[in-house]
Amino acid sequence: MREESKSLIIQDNVASAAKTDVGMQRDHNEDNFLVDKNLNLFIVADGMGGHAAGEVASAMAVNVVHETVMEKRLLLEQFNRDEIPQEDVRAARQEILDTMVLAVKNASRKIWEQGQVDAAKRGMGTTLEVLLIAGGYGFVAHVGDSRIYLLRANQVQQITEDHSLVNALIKEGRLRPEDAESFGHKNAVTRAVGVYETVEVDAITFDVLPADQYLLASDGLTGYLDEHEIPPFMEAEQLDDVAEKFVDMANKRGGQDNITTVVVRVIDVEGVAKERCQQLSLRLDALKNIPMFRYLAYNELLKVFAEMTQENAAPSKCIIEEGSTGDDMYVVISGKVRVHSGDTTIAHLGPGDHFGEMSLVDKAPRSASITAVQSTTLLKLTRDDFFEMIRKESNTAKKILWNFLQVLTHRLRQTNLDLKDAKVAAEAEDLTDEILPLE
Repeated sequence: MREESKSLIIQDNVASAAKTDVGMQRDHNEDNFLVDKNLNLFIVADGMGGHAAGEVASAMAVNVVHETVMEKRLLLEQFNRDEIPQEDVRAARQEILDTMVLAVKNASRKIWEQGQVDAAKRGMGTTLEVLLIAGGYGFVAHVGDSRIYLLRANQVQQITEDHSLVNALIKEGRLRPEDAESFGHKNAVTRAVGVYETVEVDAITFDVLPADQYLLASDGLTGYLDEHEIPPFMEAEQLDDVAEKFVDMANKRGGQDNITTVVVRVIDVEGVAKERCQQLSLRLDALKNIPMFRYLAYNELLKVFAEMTQENAAPSKCIIEEGSTGDDMYVVISGKVRVHSGDTTIAHLGPGDHFGEMSLVDKAPRSASITAVQSTTLLKLTRDDFFEMIRKESNTAKKILWNFLQVLTHRLRQTNLDLKDAKVAAEAEDLTDEILPLE
């Protein structure tokens, strides 16, 4: 069994509940959801289009995604039973994530095709939130302004980003967050499944931990919900009660839209949740402390983390050799390494420190050697994986590259100051003889 994922434990201990409601203002429900406990697949879709077209679109999306994911059932079963060799796990994760994206694109094409056949349904579409738990990992595919929240160690993280006009204007600095509620087009989405033949899909994979809880919800719920309110709701022992209370809350606060929620809980049967959360937090904190990743959101950090691999270095193992070419950046998770040039020690690095980031964009020879002083655990990001992430994640790429530019600017400025100081020192008048005359 893989120590990191403990997939066998996680897969058998996933509980869930779901509820949908028409709300207080609508006369029919255009939301749909799916819970497949055998696959640990969970879906929420919020349809749009009128004349019952929204209900058709959301139902089609749920069914098509389910059918497409089912085609990978054998791979998922092997993944869940830890029958995939460790060296092939990463490729298997990517194949599953690619399947999630394909499933949503298939849904978009089929909904669009139905709209071309039936003029009354032309232009129909749906938001779509898909969560799959497999092999000790979570896989998310997302389009629209429905949301998925993660509750971990009593901390709430929204792991999807709204594809809405409001969110786009806030990101562009044209709308203040505090004015979003009164904005006249707050329900307008910038991306939906089925409105066009194809759609851009946000996809992410991450480690699932014991005691994790997930909330998938349409905006009929999230429109009335503040993040800080989620933990108290999720405390109920029975998840059916959790789903019921969320829906009741939305209705009591207005219920202007259809309301759908799916709640998922990973049961901590071994009592290891605290330890596992601390281990993952250490890794994510180490990433966030790296200047080039400093301003990434939680879901963006998860995307970077998913591209990294873990390495163990025994004492005296040379990780980087001075003068060699390399394309890997490392983060120290535990242990200690020595930075040295020949036998001269330059520095020691411990947990949370990093090295080699310039190699991601520069093929210049390494300026120093790095050797493990004691047993050390490292996270490694290769140049190829870094570039692949940059290509796939345009918004994340902008932040990373901007941060990288700031780092380089700071280093250039510091170099200029050092050169200026050196020049001033070199031009200074030598007053040694006047101060200390020869006798």
